[in-house]
Amino acid sequence: MIKKIISPYIPRKWAKPFHETDKRWMVLVVHRRAGKTTAALNFLQRSALTNRNTRYAYIAPTYKMAKGVAWDILKKYSLFVPNTEHRESDLTVVYPNGSKITLYGAENPDRLRGIGLSGVVFDEYGQQPNNIFTEVIRPTLIDTGGYAIWIGTPQGKNEFFRLYESRKNDTEWFTCLLTVDDTEVISQEEIENSKKTMSQEEYNQELYCSFESVIKGAVYADELRRAKFENRIGILPFHRDHKVYTVWDIGVGQALAIGFYQKINEMIYMIDYWEGSENDGIDQAVLIVQHKQYSYGKHFAPHDINTREISSGKTRLDYAKGLGLDFSVISSNNVDDGIQAGKFMFNRLMIDEEKCTLWLDAISDYKREWDDRRNMYKEVPYHNWTSHAADVHRYAAMVENKMNDDYNQNFGGWTGEIPESSFDPYD
Repeated sequence: MIKKIISPYIPRKWAKPFHETDKRWMVLVVHRRAGKTTAALNFLQRSALTNRNTRYAYIAPTYKMAKGVAWDILKKYSLFVPNTEHRESDLTVVYPNGSKITLYGAENPDRLRGIGLSGVVFDEYGQQPNNIFTEVIRPTLIDTGGYAIWIGTPQGKNEFFRLYESRKNDTEWFTCLLTVDDTEVISQEEIENSKKTMSQEEYNQELYCSFESVIKGAVYADELRRAKFENRIGILPFHRDHKVYTVWDIGVGQALAIGFYQKINEMIYMIDYWEGSENDGIDQAVLIVQHKQYSYGKHFAPHDINTREISSGKTRLDYAKGLGLDFSVISSNNVDDGIQAGKFMFNRLMIDEEKCTLWLDAISDYKREWDDRRNMYKEVPYHNWTSHAADVHRYAAMVENKMNDDYNQNFGGWTGEIPESSFDPYD
C-alpha cells in the first residue's frame, strides 16, 4: 500500500500551467522574486517522488550560487518526506525510493558527464556557458527520455534570449515570459517604490523582463552598446586580400580559445572565434586553425605558451611548432592595463555576430563582482567561463599594432566593394 504524503508547496497562480504541462522542454522567463526557483525545484521533486531510482540535477551559474539560492529551498520542501537524507557534502537529497536531486555549478560541468538524468533545471541560464546543454547535459537525457527546464530573468541578449526567441512559438515546447503585471506576485506599492530606487534599465530588466538592458558590472558594457549603435556587429565580409591573425588563450578544453582577426586601415575585423570543449588540447586547436581556409599572418599566444610540459620536457611553443604552427609570444601584462587597451580597441572593432556568437555572449557577461564590504566593484573581473574570451580580446588589443601584412603596408588597405549582404563598416 502506497502511503500518501502532503507537500507543503502551494504553486502560485502563474506556475500552475508550468506544473500541468506534459512538454519535455520548458523555458520560463520570469521577473525577479516571482518564485521560479521554488517552482522548478518542486517540479523536480514531484518527478523524483513518483519515479523510483531516478536522478535529477539543478544547475546554477556557480556552485556557491546553487548552495546559496537553492539548497535551503530544496531542504525545506523535502522535509515532509519521511526517511529523506540531506547530504551537505555534495548538495544531494536522497529520497526513500532511491531517487536523488543534486545541485551543481556550471563552472564545473564535467561532474555531470556520463551520468543518466531524468530531468534537469538550468537556473539563470544566461550566465552559463552556452554549450553546457548540447555538449554536456543533452547526452545524459538520452537513455531516460528526460526533460529540461530553463529559468531566469533576462540579462542581455545571450543564449537564454536566443533559446526563448527560437522556441516561443514551437508547439513542442512550453514557454512563457511573465512580468510583474502577469504574475501579480509583487504589490503595486512595491512596484512603484522600486521605480524610485532602481535605474530605468534595472527596472525594465528585473520587473518587466527586458532583454535590452546590460549586465551590472559588465566590463565592456559601454563599448558593446556603442558597437551595436554604430552597427559594428553584423555579418562581416571576409577580405581575401588580407591576412588573418589569430590570438590565443592557452589552456585545455574550454580554457583554450582563439580569435581570428583582420586589420584594414585602422579597423579591426573579428571574423571568427573558436573555443575548445571537454579535453581539447593544442593539437586539436592547431587542426582547427589549419582546416579553416584562411591565409594567415602571425599567430599570437600569451607567455604561458613557454610553459614546459613535465611529461615531454617540451614547451607548448615547441609542440605547436612541431605541428606546423609558429607563434609570436605576447609578453606578460597587467590585467587592468590589458582591459584598458581592450576598451580602446573596441571602438575600432567590427564583429561577425554569427561566427563570434560565443565570444559575444562571454564578453557581454564578463563582469566585476560587487564587494559589499568596500561598497564598490572589485578591481579584477570575476574569473569564470567568460574569462577566456575576454583574455583573447585583451591579448588582441596588446598586439593589434603588429597585425600589419604586406598588403596593408604596400597598398594602403582594401578598397574593394562590400557584398550587399553585409553592412558598410565605414557608414
